[in-house]
Amino acid sequence: MPEKLWVGAIYLKDEGGYEIIIKSLKHYKKRLKTISNSPELKDAAAMFSSVLNQQAMKTIPIIDKTIQKIQSSLSDTKMTIQLNEDISFLEKALSCYEADIIKAQNTGHEYFVKLVGNMVEARDDLKIIKIALRKIKQFSE
Repeated sequence: MPEKLWVGAIYLKDEGGYEIIIKSLKHYKKRLKTISNSPELKDAAAMFSSVLNQQAMKTIPIIDKTIQKIQSSLSDTKMTIQLNEDISFLEKALSCYEADIIKAQNTGHEYFVKLVGNMVEARDDLKIIKIALRKIKQFSE
């Protein structure tokens, strides 16, 4: 039985999907760096908060490596296909960015608005995120 191919690689490389994914990864990194300022954690117990901060600091190097893998894959198709191992991580970054845009829109909370930055651009990104989430999950039949 032939192995399924990751069709998401086409979206990532040939359709420019790497742009929103890298943007989402950078947002995810920024979110993790500022997680202690998150209004969602203000009421969290001190012990829980420190564990979350430790996990965040462990995740940041993974984000950096993933961004490097994506950038390297733009010139090497074999590298793009290897990114299929990172699908769940890419989904997490995209979902984080999407959720923070929605929180910024709905609550207007300063933390989320500052985290997201340009709200006009972010609103446009919501549509692109939905497409990216759908396309990166695709495999050949």
